[in-house]
Amino acid sequence: MPDGFIPPHGNYKKLISYQKAEIIYDATFRFCERFLKKGDRTIDQMVQAARSGKQNIIEGTHASGTSKETEIKLLNVARASLYELLADYEDFLRVHGFELWAKDSKQARFVRNLSKGNGKQPADYESFREFIETRQADVVSNIVICLIHQATYLLRHQIRRAEQDFLNQGGIRERMMRSRFDARRRGNKDDGPPKGYR
Repeated sequence: MPDGFIPPHGNYKKLISYQKAEIIYDATFRFCERFLKKGDRTIDQMVQAARSGKQNIIEGTHASGTSKETEIKLLNVARASLYELLADYEDFLRVHGFELWAKDSKQARFVRNLSKGNGKQPADYESFREFIETRQADVVSNIVICLIHQATYLLRHQIRRAEQDFLNQGGIRERMMRSRFDARRRGNKDDGPPKGYR
């Protein structure tokens, strides 16, 4: 067990889920700039959903050291926000009569390969800039839809891992009790487990 009862946490930038969410936010911002009319209420809704997906990963990661419950709740909010954004992109394609790429289409496979990065650096917005800023609306929509599916898949597994961590390690109160008991034992002041310790 590491020193102290608060485990290392907060390094959200290394999370692939966050990296995807950041690309989704940047791409959505550009999409709205390029293809939606100024004053369209959908702009605020889409940008805020994309931002919520990104920001709740940050907040959940920082909360994870002291509250798995808060971490799980915020990661679920991030995932729900991205699903809301997914519906907006799918609606855009449908009402404009555009095609939604099949999961195993050549285009979707290209996006998945591009999103892996170059082997040394993870993919970021620069990996997609050429496509997001030059292609037509239907292509950009489908690219972001592919990225959203990747991000929500990763978040689902991240949430499951947080749940398992809670089952294995307990919450902050249990870690505090264990640390207190261990400190007493190391100091030869062990009178047995503190009251309520399990």
